[in-house]
Amino acid sequence: MPNEIYKKVREQLDQYSCGFPLTESGVEFRILERIFTEDEAEMFHCLSLNLETPEEIALRLGRDPKAVEALLRRMGEKGNIFTWRRGETAKYGTAPYIMGLYEFQLNSMDSELAGLCEQYFKEAFLDQMSRITPLMRTIPINRSLESPHLIATYDDSRKMLESKNIISLANCVCRTQQNLIGQGCGKPLEICMSFGANARHYIDQGLGRRIGIEEALKALDIAEEAGCVLQLSNTLNPGGLCCCCGDCCAILRSLNRMERPANIVVSNYLAVVSPDLCTGCQICLDRCQMGAITMNDQGLAQINPDRCLGCGLCVTRCPAEALRLERKPESRLYVPPANGMEALEWMAGQRGKSLNADIS
Repeated sequence: MPNEIYKKVREQLDQYSCGFPLTESGVEFRILERIFTEDEAEMFHCLSLNLETPEEIALRLGRDPKAVEALLRRMGEKGNIFTWRRGETAKYGTAPYIMGLYEFQLNSMDSELAGLCEQYFKEAFLDQMSRITPLMRTIPINRSLESPHLIATYDDSRKMLESKNIISLANCVCRTQQNLIGQGCGKPLEICMSFGANARHYIDQGLGRRIGIEEALKALDIAEEAGCVLQLSNTLNPGGLCCCCGDCCAILRSLNRMERPANIVVSNYLAVVSPDLCTGCQICLDRCQMGAITMNDQGLAQINPDRCLGCGLCVTRCPAEALRLERKPESRLYVPPANGMEALEWMAGQRGKSLNADIS
């Protein structure tokens, strides 16, 4: 039986984002025991998503400030909590399992932890994620659009990157995890970006490195060439951009389990094929990460709108220019939440949870 503190942390994480559901095997507790020592778990349970300084936390808990600061610093270095720094000031808070603790294990991910995560994904987490609005939203590759200047800023990867004052580049934790269990896809590894406070956390904790706009734009080109779906964190001012594949990405894997993933994914575009231009070369079949394209009786490509994410990967490699992205009607357009906390509250609410629930 797991220690009581790990049960409390499990309940705490289940309030956030897409949750942290129970399994029959209890593998979720083995993951928590791997991430947290008991004293770290106790501290995590005393924190919230709202960031606080060590002094504020120590005062609230009635504990020695220096001891609290040392513990928080250690937890930040281990990837147990989120760390915010400005000059000499540091603040700390909790994080969801995804996106958060799982990604923060990038440097400590080994075959044992990768195996535990895979077991957990298959037993509970992929199914859980397939029932709520995804943490990430799919945006089109700019070159796939006929009129890229008409794209909304929050759907434009290049304009979004150019607006960021700090960008970090890190290895994809999903591909790292899959490589460790012998199921890697071979797509680029150092390809995922973070911005703002998230980027500072990645840089400060040695999870990623700071890059300039030119290298960030080059990373987008590499992702497009490799056939990666661009996914931003689901807010107007995103904290990260992932370059994902259907083989490794936990979010795309969960969507692929669904018969009609387009009903839940948040995307403002849809691929359309012109039968009179299609030559039946089938290049688009390999590019699509969702199995949304098949060949009809005439040997021509056809799009299943129930599976299309509107990523544009098929468009950019069609030699006959038979594929294009179309913007969805105004009534179906999606405007993401204003900020991360609003998005977390929204996703928690879909599961009947509350970020402010008392789980002490």
